[in-house]
Amino acid sequence: MSVATDVSSWERVDRLIVGAVERFGRLDVMVNNAATYTSTNLVQTSESQWDQVLRVNLTGMFHGCKRAVQQMLGQEPVDEVRGRIVNISSQHGMVASPGDFPYGVTKGGTVQLTRQVAVDHARDLIVCNAVAPGKIITGKPGAANDPRALEYSHQRTPWPRLGRPEDVAGAALFLASPLASFVTGINLMVDGGWMAG
Repeated sequence: MSVATDVSSWERVDRLIVGAVERFGRLDVMVNNAATYTSTNLVQTSESQWDQVLRVNLTGMFHGCKRAVQQMLGQEPVDEVRGRIVNISSQHGMVASPGDFPYGVTKGGTVQLTRQVAVDHARDLIVCNAVAPGKIITGKPGAANDPRALEYSHQRTPWPRLGRPEDVAGAALFLASPLASFVTGINLMVDGGWMAG
């Protein structure tokens, strides 16, 4: 089952959480994965582009984390944890990429938001982490699949292949599981060693 929503709207996120709790009785895991992208530098970025990327990528993340924590605070712990939050950040939140100004700024904000939630709510038994994908081949058309960009990514990534969606999903699943109960506040790189090189 899927439910379409607009993460930039507090009311929509609230309805999403209420619906999940009505169906399942509690909220054990929240994955904040919505994002939008524009390829511009500081001078090229219009105010409307800036507002749109911030509304979805950072305000949406804030809404998802805040509403999840509100729900989790009222739940009884299961295996010492009231709930787990996994935020999808990006390699672009760790290093600046030319021409990715609004996106990179919001992903850097996601990394810090994750740390802040983890520290502020550890004693509440709420786990919060992030997954930072590197170059992931999704099959979507666009500039990310430009042959020159792909060649650069292959050369830059130590692992002999680029990432797949299931690589990111596996990392999120690990962080959402009891296996990671003592892991909180991290930004787990899923990049084939790009940031290590």
